[in-house]
Amino acid sequence: MGRKRSSAVNTLFTWVRSQSTQAKIFMAVAAMISCLFLVKRFVANHNNLFVASESVHAAGIIVLIYKLTTLKSCTGLSLQTQELTAIVLAVRIGCYFAIGHSIHTVLDVAALVSTILVIYMMRFKVNATYHQHLDKTPKRYLIIPCAVMAFSIHPNSAIPLVAKVGWAFGVYLEAIAVLPQLHMMQRTQMIEPFTAHYVFALGVSRFFRAAYWILRVYESTEAYLFLLGRGYFWVPMVLLSEAVQSFILADFCYYYLKSIVSGHRLVKLPRV
Repeated sequence: MGRKRSSAVNTLFTWVRSQSTQAKIFMAVAAMISCLFLVKRFVANHNNLFVASESVHAAGIIVLIYKLTTLKSCTGLSLQTQELTAIVLAVRIGCYFAIGHSIHTVLDVAALVSTILVIYMMRFKVNATYHQHLDKTPKRYLIIPCAVMAFSIHPNSAIPLVAKVGWAFGVYLEAIAVLPQLHMMQRTQMIEPFTAHYVFALGVSRFFRAAYWILRVYESTEAYLFLLGRGYFWVPMVLLSEAVQSFILADFCYYYLKSIVSGHRLVKLPRV
């Protein structure tokens, strides 16, 4: 029975892979809408989605720390993505001093400490296994455009301008911080299990975050859509950023699930 089920799932994955790009996009959007409907139906407090997002991200970092401390290897990991993630978390934590503290602050502080630990180990403890020649996406190409966008489009609220721009910068940079990791994986094509688990956790985390913002905007139309000044474009940019994160990781999540169903330990990505 298990073998037949696996065969049927593999057939489904093969059929999806054979479809045109337009059909895949349509199916991905349909799947996303269906998942959002289920989340809206069964999750009463949407703040739990934000907490779930942070928790899954933390779980992914724990997987990385386990890999670094147990296997003594950072093969396949992008130091650029870890440093960009640390920048995002540090900026967001700084903004909490103006916005106010909450459970999100605690989760972000824990994530930042864990991420700094990962960076330290990659730079000084297991740096001999770091493939720097494959991790060559310049951070400035991602940071500078996000900073420009943050100055141009940020929330229209009563908090200080520095906090508004900083929060917007964190949202924009977080949307693309995973790109160096994905580019590195595309160059290697074969992804070992712990790195794959971490990136999949990022994908799940981003989905929860996107669901949180979409449902929050949907249920608070007047409060979020009718903003003045630069804040008028803020909500669409947040939704766009969350959608970009989700779709960037969606393709990898597809291959990850395919590998899990097929019983393969390594995730194999196609040639680009």
